[in-house]
Amino acid sequence: MSPPLFWVDEAPSAGTEIELTGAEGRHAVTVTRIAVGEQILLGDGRGASAHCEVSAIRGKDTLRARALQYRFADRPRPLVTVVQALPKSERSELFVELATEAGADVIVPWQSSRSVARWVGSKAQKGVAKWRATASAAAKQSRRAWIPEVADLASTTDVRARCAQVIDEGGIVVALHESGDESFGSFPFRTAPHVLLVVGPEGGLSEEELTDLSALGAHVAVLGQQVLRTSTAAAVALGALGALTDRWDPERGTP
Repeated sequence: MSPPLFWVDEAPSAGTEIELTGAEGRHAVTVTRIAVGEQILLGDGRGASAHCEVSAIRGKDTLRARALQYRFADRPRPLVTVVQALPKSERSELFVELATEAGADVIVPWQSSRSVARWVGSKAQKGVAKWRATASAAAKQSRRAWIPEVADLASTTDVRARCAQVIDEGGIVVALHESGDESFGSFPFRTAPHVLLVVGPEGGLSEEELTDLSALGAHVAVLGQQVLRTSTAAAVALGALGALTDRWDPERGTP
């Protein structure tokens, strides 16, 4: 089993010592109960990490460790953005956890026409903050070198602009929908620089949204015979992308 991962502002270089304090230090000492002599990973969430050995523990929230090995992991390619229409509250964080564990690079919360959840005013700020905290925790749990970026709440206009940019740059945009007439595995993902997945809410993408995305150059595709929940569709698609591209190369993306 790989050592537990904790976040730091800057991953230490090999041979140097670092002190882990604050919330991460408390989690390591009090919750995980790390002991002197054990090994841990310290990462900055931006690709850099260090394999360390704990040399001292002080109190309930501080440990000192010596870096044994430094590593930088490039982002997997193609880059994958998930535009997720807001799910109902009980499935909102589940989506973020699953998408993060499956490898999403960018997560965009979207207020689609059929979204039951409504993030208005301060609720949008709180919702985005919760998604970011969930993504950070899920990335740590899954030993990811990169914490996925969680964007601010997007309108349909914002989503159209993102899709148009990805297509203009030679990427692939796929709207996941049970009415899709193209197979998810039929696209040249391996050579694409960027893949953007659009996932609708519980009621699915509307006909107007599908028509609009198609007009921009997006593909409407079905993942398989089963109808997936909005909270799991992105994770299933990311799993398929891992098999269809080099994103699951063991030399990439893991501390």
